[in-house]
Amino acid sequence: METKNIMIVGVGGQGTLLASKLLGHVLMENGYDVKVSEVHGMSQRGGSVVTYVRFGSKVYSPVIDKGEADYILSFEKLEAARWLEYLKPEGQMITSTQEIEPMPVITGAAEYPEQLVEKISERGIRIDAMDCLSLAEQAGSAKAVNIVLMGRLSKYFKEISEESWQEAIESCVPPKYIALNKKAFELGKHA
Repeated sequence: METKNIMIVGVGGQGTLLASKLLGHVLMENGYDVKVSEVHGMSQRGGSVVTYVRFGSKVYSPVIDKGEADYILSFEKLEAARWLEYLKPEGQMITSTQEIEPMPVITGAAEYPEQLVEKISERGIRIDAMDCLSLAEQAGSAKAVNIVLMGRLSKYFKEISEESWQEAIESCVPPKYIALNKKAFELGKHA
């Protein structure tokens, strides 16, 4: 199998670490060689963060270059736009419609761009956008946005069983949060 590339992008401590851990777990359990990068960015300062997940028959490096991502999983619309140049022409963008204002917007030096999802789509990019924050809150915690996104991503991985995803949640999430995260996953998958 040729190597596939997934980028997980977000702002601050939105949960890219758990998302990449869960994804790495489910892929390894399904027989893929997986390389997961460290979280890169300024997570302590609320800045942009990115994690690379590469999988296939044999993977040598976790790094994804521009134009190589098969999927970009974004926790926020502006982050989706920021990392677009990394997406393959036939790649898939999956994003939450949440808006987290960066510092220039907060200070009044810039405005948050309007209609980002529409602008991305108009460029011919396949984008799957949904209100992950509302779904996470419906599951029981706004912090479950990452698992809502993982549920949505699972729709694109038909070769991986529902049981594999559920087992990965059980292995990667603290016991007292498993039910909440399973609900968030289902809401993301079926929204």
